Formats: sequence, structure tokens, C-alpha cells
Amino acid sequence: MTKVKTITKKEKDALTKNIVSALKNVYDPEIPVDIYELGLIYGVEISDLREVAIDMTLTTVGCPVAEIMPQWVEESVRDVPGVGNVTVNMTFDPPWDPSRMSDEARLALNMF
Repeated sequence: MTKVKTITKKEKDALTKNIVSALKNVYDPEIPVDIYELGLIYGVEISDLREVAIDMTLTTVGCPVAEIMPQWVEESVRDVPGVGNVTVNMTFDPPWDPSRMSDEARLALNMF
């Protein structure tokens, strides 16, 4: 039986940074801001096996890309070196609202 090497805090921090960078390359086609800065990513968990679980939402339940955006997220994160399996969990609890956006997103959308 192969012993699984536990991921160190330093490795997990570096992997998290790279995952966030990958998420910043995914955009809602109707909004010129990436999904991370929009606040659509509710959580990123990395297991000792480097499996990644992402909790995310959409700006509205009826979003036109609701079926495809989770796939974009999965593909983007799967391309990060060192990542194992990727699971994207969609949730609408709590519902997204503009208060979840970063200052960067607010600036890009002139929402100050």
C-alpha cells in the first residue's frame, strides 16, 4: 500500500494562490470582471491528496451560463500544476449580492 504524503502548509498556500490565479481567468460573459473578484467563489478546499473542492454561485439562478460555468471553473483549476481531482459545487445559499464583490470589481464596474 502506498503511503500518501500529507501536503504541507507551504505547499497548500502555494497551491491555493495558483488556484485563485486560475479562477481569476474565468469570466461571466455578461460582466467584464472575473468570477473571483465578483465574489462568486464561496470556498476552496484542498485535501491532503491535492483534490480540490470549490463552492461557487452565480449572480442569478437563471444565469444563461449556469450549465457551463462550473465546467469552465473545473477545467481552469484542473490545469493548475499539482492539482488532483476537482469538484465544483453549485450553491445559491446564501444568494449572491453585490456586497460580495471586491473593491477591484466595484472599481471596474463603476460601482463606488
